Amino acid sequence: MGVNLKRIHHVAYRCNDAKETVEFYQRVLGMTFVLAIAENEVPSTGAPDPYMHVFLDAGMGNVLAFFELPNSPEMGKDPNTPEWVQHIAFEVDGLDALLEAKESVEKAGLDVVGPTNHGIFKSIYFFDPNGHRLELAANTGTDKQMEELHRVAPNMLEEWSRTKRAPRHAAWLHEKD
Repeated sequence: MGVNLKRIHHVAYRCNDAKETVEFYQRVLGMTFVLAIAENEVPSTGAPDPYMHVFLDAGMGNVLAFFELPNSPEMGKDPNTPEWVQHIAFEVDGLDALLEAKESVEKAGLDVVGPTNHGIFKSIYFFDPNGHRLELAANTGTDKQMEELHRVAPNMLEEWSRTKRAPRHAAWLHEKD
């Protein structure tokens, strides 16, 4: 029967400074700060490890959360994973909204990469004060394109699993006109 999931309740990341992080997401992305939980012991393990856990509304019931852990070693990154791989992607309402967001983020003093064309969406990229890469994406794909991508996905995964080379089933996504 399996697990009957409703939706993602929240996604949690670590931050260097909870207050700075909340203020960044409020100022740069317009998120609402909805909840803070702080304890001196970890509820699931009982370990004596004070933390601040903050929750931000990313829209439509999506919640982004962060932990500040003052007694833990300094926050780090996986040195074997390129910085472009791990990121948090947010959807915006079309290309005009994406370009407006780029201008707004740049005015906030951040370096922005893009827009980058991914065939079925265009994105911009920048980093939060904790070094987490953020993506804002505007969907551009058609229903027909999405149906085709869904159709070929199992074959692409199977071929990748065997060869570890990019399958050509959806090469049209990044081919130049």
